[in-house]
Amino acid sequence: MSTNTYKNNASGNSGRNSFFALLENYLNVERFFEDGLPVKFLPPILFITFLCILYIGNLHSAEKNIRKISKLQVEVEDLRADYTTLKADYMYTSKQSEVALKAAKLGLVESNIPPSKIIITKDEY
Repeated sequence: MSTNTYKNNASGNSGRNSFFALLENYLNVERFFEDGLPVKFLPPILFITFLCILYIGNLHSAEKNIRKISKLQVEVEDLRADYTTLKADYMYTSKQSEVALKAAKLGLVESNIPPSKIIITKDEY
């Protein structure tokens, strides 16, 4: 009868073949912690950690601002297109012929007599 080789390999040495186990073997980190945690390295490590967190936060803030700017640029383009359309409509409806057509619907007609200039002398004033 044959033996179960998979079970023997799994229980024996599978954890030592992982990436972190190999990294631990090559770096030999345990020699730094023989006398306990080296407190003298703690302030620089904390400072570098703080700078990394600050950098990540700054990066997220910048990306958020970039997204907001691009969203506002799209909105400005839409508003500019609306403005151009409304301005063209206003220019068309404010033409003298269009105003005359709208006034004719209300029963108003254009005067054919040109306006006359009123002149007041100093004696009449």
